[in-house]
This record gives sequence, C-alpha cells and structure tokens, in this order.
Amino acid sequence: MTLAYPVEMIRSEVAFIAYHFHWSLAELLELPHRERVAWVGQVSDINKRILNEK
Repeated sequence: MTLAYPVEMIRSEVAFIAYHFHWSLAELLELPHRERVAWVGQVSDINKRILNEK
C-alpha cells in the first residue's frame, strides 16, 4: 500500500519556500519531500533567529 502525501501539506511547504526564496513551482515540486521539509525547517530557523534579534 502506498500512502500519498497530503496535497495541502505540499502546497503549504511550496508556498512557504517560494515566499522566502522565490523559487519556481517546478523547482520546488522537483525536490524530494524530505528535502522540501528540510528547507522549510531551515527557513523557519532563520526567521526565529531574526525575530529573537529584535
């Protein structure tokens, strides 16, 4: 049995990364799921550090 990753989660990840890095939809969809999630984590960490510096 193959489980599909929820489309809404993919949209959320893609939108988050695209907003911050302006990568194209095609580039983001080519990334493996784990790599997309890793980028989301990296961007989140950057945002947290910036907020803590204020």
